[in-house]
Amino acid sequence: MTVHVRDAPTPYPVGMADPNSAEAAVRVLVAEDEAVIRMDLVEMVRELGHDVVGEAFNGQQAVDLARELKPDVAFLDIAMPVRDGLSAAEEIVAEDLCAVIMVTAFSQRDVATRAAQAGAVGYVVKPFTMADLEPAIAVALARWEQVRALRGEVANLGERARAREVVEQAKVLLQRDYKMTEPEAFGWLRRVAMDRRVTLAEVAAEVVSGGLHP
Repeated sequence: MTVHVRDAPTPYPVGMADPNSAEAAVRVLVAEDEAVIRMDLVEMVRELGHDVVGEAFNGQQAVDLARELKPDVAFLDIAMPVRDGLSAAEEIVAEDLCAVIMVTAFSQRDVATRAAQAGAVGYVVKPFTMADLEPAIAVALARWEQVRALRGEVANLGERARAREVVEQAKVLLQRDYKMTEPEAFGWLRRVAMDRRVTLAEVAAEVVSGGLHP
């Protein structure tokens, strides 16, 4: 079995988003050792209008392709040969390569916890449908943007954890008290931070303390 890498086609085939359009296709890497499941996942992602830029059948190939292809999102099966998906996710996230969505046949809480600890920002349980994938991609991209924004503001791991915690608290308050969605809450925090030229964490701290309101 070989690893398949596909260059972005020009022009894009029917049903796939034009990258120059307002809604450009998301670049997706798929890593799954079971060929049938991998083919199904690739087909579903393409039918959603996204671009599958690479396919791998073990965790190490997933890491190597993520470095090479710079996708937006990687779907990683948890149970893969050579290197499991959780280990691959940890390295992909540590190198800030892309958002990671774990794919598994297990839905137990401990598996979800391990996936989150590995840095995954999305989780899909087999058997999945196309209806499961689009929201998973959207949420993963939104959460990854938040993680990267915070990473860019603080270098120290302890400070990063505290900053993320206060931002999460602020988002919860904005959602509860002002009926915002999570993306709306984060977008408001980010706009205020940009306008004031301060960090997200500083704006979030004001919200949490009650000193700042929309």
